[in-house]
Amino acid sequence: MTGVGALKSAKLVLQDGTVFNGKSFGAEVSVPGEVVFNTGMVGYPESLTDPSYKGQILVLTYPLIGNYGVPDNRIRDENGLPINFESEKIQAEGLVVSDYSFDYSHYTAAKSLSQWLKEEGKPAIFGIDTRQLTKKLREKGVMLGKIVVDGCSDVEFEDPNLRNLTLEVSANKKVIYNSSVTFLEKRSIKKKILLIDCGVKLNIIRSLINRGCCVIRVPWDYDLLADKEIDSDGIIISNGPGDPKMCNATIKNVAAAMKEERPIFGICLGNQILALAAGGDTYKLKYGHRSQNQPCINPETKRCYITTQNHGYAVNMKTMPSGWEELFVNANDGTNEGLRHKNKPFFSSQFHGEHNPGPRDTEFLFDEFLRMLK
Repeated sequence: MTGVGALKSAKLVLQDGTVFNGKSFGAEVSVPGEVVFNTGMVGYPESLTDPSYKGQILVLTYPLIGNYGVPDNRIRDENGLPINFESEKIQAEGLVVSDYSFDYSHYTAAKSLSQWLKEEGKPAIFGIDTRQLTKKLREKGVMLGKIVVDGCSDVEFEDPNLRNLTLEVSANKKVIYNSSVTFLEKRSIKKKILLIDCGVKLNIIRSLINRGCCVIRVPWDYDLLADKEIDSDGIIISNGPGDPKMCNATIKNVAAAMKEERPIFGICLGNQILALAAGGDTYKLKYGHRSQNQPCINPETKRCYITTQNHGYAVNMKTMPSGWEELFVNANDGTNEGLRHKNKPFFSSQFHGEHNPGPRDTEFLFDEFLRMLK
């Protein structure tokens, strides 16, 4: 165990001038980012590797972090995807916790959280009052900040939402999963799904593969209609980071696919992109929804589902054209959590039906999508 006194001092500085002093347990670098909080109790390996956290400094409100270590990234499934992570690397810019556990114990653990952060070049700070920090972010809204490690160069505040973060996390070429044949050959696989990668969580791909689908993963700006070799049964727009309005090419391509009435399922950022492609509008939430315990209600059935979420923007239902209706509503603040077209094969969820981490209550959405396909 490393002595706390041997660790370097570090601080989290918010744009309003507030400073939280603590100790460094990650890489000794200073970084800027948008400071956001997640109220989940477990799942830091999955959350840190979620591309939706690109550009953000992640605050975990659960006080004790690191006690079960980090699994081995080399453990892969038959499609080469890491089993215990949601992408190939840590996507968050930095990590903020209250109490870091230097001693870890879990049968899957291969290293400590501190070791992993250092290997990935990501700073982390502990020993601050995350309750006070979270209350500030809830009252004033998410704000820009920076982690500054003692002895390291300072950095300027930077708003990641002014960048096209989707470009930074999307695949740069077409990748096919669960298929050993070419596009032009017939296949025995149930359905072929075209997945627009806006920063996809890998469990979306796993969820489709587990249902026997061939998944064709394409970059965020891929021209869906120009590739004549792709004869997909349906389209999924993935989750991803940042402002959905930065995804101009995706919005344009989805709008073109909608004109052909190709079945579409949007997830998280995909919910917002679908709304924008339909002619609606989006807006930035005060502090977003980031946890594994967000209650969402289906207005038609009145049933409430506990969901996994990670987003800072939402759809303005008042701007949606006729023919669209709300599929889910957040029980806490009444914001939109999903859309559905009354007559056409388009629907979406703002939350993550694929979970990881979190409850599996809404995995049925993948089955609903597959039933929609011809």
